[in-house]
Amino acid sequence: MGDDEDARVKCASQIAAASSEWGFFQIVNHGVNPDLIKQLRKEQIELFKTPFSRKSSCGLLNNSYRWGSPSATTPDNFSWSEAFHIPLIKISDQSCYGEFTSLREVLIGYAAAMQKLAKLLAEVLIKNLGQKLGDFEETIKCDETTCFLRLNRYPACPLSAEIFGLVPHTDSDFLTILNQDEVGGLQLIKDSKWVAVKPNKDALIVNIGDLFQAWSNNLYKSVEHKVMANPNVERFSVAYFLCPSYESLIKSCKQPSLYTNFTFAEYRAKVQEDARLFGRKFGLSRFLRS
Repeated sequence: MGDDEDARVKCASQIAAASSEWGFFQIVNHGVNPDLIKQLRKEQIELFKTPFSRKSSCGLLNNSYRWGSPSATTPDNFSWSEAFHIPLIKISDQSCYGEFTSLREVLIGYAAAMQKLAKLLAEVLIKNLGQKLGDFEETIKCDETTCFLRLNRYPACPLSAEIFGLVPHTDSDFLTILNQDEVGGLQLIKDSKWVAVKPNKDALIVNIGDLFQAWSNNLYKSVEHKVMANPNVERFSVAYFLCPSYESLIKSCKQPSLYTNFTFAEYRAKVQEDARLFGRKFGLSRFLRS
């Protein structure tokens, strides 16, 4: 984000404005080594080449392999994708990697870079709310014991151009940092219309999660987004999720608050209950004050 103070102030203002208007923004000059990103993509592709029977049963990456939407009952609920959703605290564990020993060093470096960048972005957004990062961190714990990396693969889908690679959703975290390839397919809602996010090989994509929307009392927007499957080409991405501890209390920083106070554990439980009972997430609307 640069060292010049005027440039930093301008950049911080643009981040806050985009978080309020779009809930999404792209950042360049982010400080993450491009060679590290390239190496991770290479390792990621090799990992997903592993036969399904091994990926789904051998304990790779903390046994975190996921595919599709096994509980889906209609095409609207199905995601044409596979992923490893890994707690950061497990990334250094050698027992998680099997023969993929070179992946471990790359993931350790990438996770550290994401943690550093996420803290910088959170500080910008917290300061814009008139708070200090230290005060925020006293209430909210976000570290390697609470955050996640998700390695995604979206196979080419010959069935229909309308199939989702990832169904429409909002993220249940504070913010997400996405490194995507140049295939495209990510879309977000703006003014009730779907807008495609054009890939930029030099940029990382950041989006606001539900928790920052609640914390900011709706100043920042957690917007619905999706990935459309590609009929001809597979797509890869890596997402980092800035999540708090389950006991962290989420409360709006402005009064009167639009939301009741809730812990992250309570939020996760309600999201999972709604998904089980209704097949979809209702999210923050469950915690609006009446």
